[in-house]
Amino acid sequence: MRRRHLGALVIVVTCLPSVPVMISAAQSGTGGQSPGSLRPAQTSQTIPPALAPASPPAYQVDLTTAEGAAVFGARWKNMDAKIVEVPARPNAAPWTTAYDIQPRAGDSGFDDSSWPTIDAKGLTDRRGGGGIFMTWFRTSLTIPARIGTFDTAGTKAVLSVTIDDYAEIWVNGQLPRVVGYPSPSIIQGFNLPNRVPLPEAKPGDVFQVAILAMNGPISVAPPNPVFFREAKIEFFR
Repeated sequence: MRRRHLGALVIVVTCLPSVPVMISAAQSGTGGQSPGSLRPAQTSQTIPPALAPASPPAYQVDLTTAEGAAVFGARWKNMDAKIVEVPARPNAAPWTTAYDIQPRAGDSGFDDSSWPTIDAKGLTDRRGGGGIFMTWFRTSLTIPARIGTFDTAGTKAVLSVTIDDYAEIWVNGQLPRVVGYPSPSIIQGFNLPNRVPLPEAKPGDVFQVAILAMNGPISVAPPNPVFFREAKIEFFR
């Protein structure tokens, strides 16, 4: 199955003229996370991430159904995230500690083989005991050549996800964002969709997706659970 080298992929929306951010293809490995330290900053980006089209899609597939997940070969894995104490960044005195999340499952090479598998309908299950709660969902998505009578060649593909309440979406190990610009892959608002373009997606391309779903607003620490309101792939001509 051929993988495309896209530059920085994660979803980002902007109201200024958009230039597609390229994403690096998913890489093999074990995740490169160091539980006892803060994550190094990603290389800074200067090109705003691409925005999803505003027009209605020519075709869309519901990823929360078994039939829809099968179209893309989706096999969802799930694991809750924890907030953990770690050493502070260098030269941070008087602070000696900081906080991180475990696992850091956005990396393309992260090993989720031990995680429980959930069926597509399980995305809509209510999860967590409320309060400040976060949970990861991971899968790979393979763009098919055809879906029924619909030909995907030459289309633009968009991953559209709405989480109750917030989400961050990594694609092929990238979370693209640029200071001062909206970024589709990071928090969009209270129960608002993340619409992440999959740049130059062609039949046979494989995208590794990791979604961090969380409760919000954070300062309220609400008692409600976390769940998918919707998850779909939209195609535009």
